[in-house]
Amino acid sequence: MTGGKVERRHSLFPDFDDWFGRGFPGLPGWRPATAAHSIPVEVTRDNGAYVLRAELPGMDPDDIGVTVDDNLVTVTAEHGESEDDKEHSEFRYGSFRRTVRLPSPVPADGVEASYADGILTVRVPMPDEEPKTARTVPVRRADGVPEGGTS
Repeated sequence: MTGGKVERRHSLFPDFDDWFGRGFPGLPGWRPATAAHSIPVEVTRDNGAYVLRAELPGMDPDDIGVTVDDNLVTVTAEHGESEDDKEHSEFRYGSFRRTVRLPSPVPADGVEASYADGILTVRVPMPDEEPKTARTVPVRRADGVPEGGTS
């Protein structure tokens, strides 16, 4: 995997989070009452680490959480609405959540997170890859007759 790109999965059906994160088709602005807003992310590789960047404009870093479990990185955030009387607002308030699956387990140590200019950056060190070796597997007959033999 060294030097390659993180896989993008394409499907005929949208990811469940993406489906509800944009609103249900045909019902603009509809979303389940318990759903958290989806967080836009990008994942790249840089100097031996996966770098996850998440758009969280206007957030306080104290309201952002990052958890790692096996090969999953989960970003959560809470953005409370002000009490001001608004004429119009397109801001999103409430809970935000996004889980990203990385190609390998996240190490227990070395994960770093920082927040600047509305972008959360999480650096996850990539584990050292074990060299892959090819080998030949012999194929035997299922009927019990030795290879090259007659019945």
